[in-house]
Amino acid sequence: MRLTAITLDCPDPPALAAFYAHATGLPLHHASGEDFAGLVGEGGLLLGFQRVDDYEPPRWPGQSVPQQIHLDFAVDDLDAAEQRLSQLGAARPESQPGGDRWRILTDPAGHPFCLTLPKGDGA
Repeated sequence: MRLTAITLDCPDPPALAAFYAHATGLPLHHASGEDFAGLVGEGGLLLGFQRVDDYEPPRWPGQSVPQQIHLDFAVDDLDAAEQRLSQLGAARPESQPGGDRWRILTDPAGHPFCLTLPKGDGA
């Protein structure tokens, strides 16, 4: 068995795909109108975004609407990555339990994701 795709629910798949394409440099792989968009990563892994009517963004760190899934991205500089991603539309929740080891942001649809330093750095 091999993982081939991870798909996130959202209200606007093309917009969220554009955010992650700019954030990661992954190319657009597939778009199906306004209902689905995907990016292709290493080894063919698809990061997909599908439209959900009446979408409610996760409430992090609260669990009134659980996060259900989050993505981790390794970066060399937490501050520089946060600044760049904020310019693309990411937000920084007040709660930051990672100290200087990782940083939590939310994408434009509200999904939390983590920026982490490479193993051995910042710990």
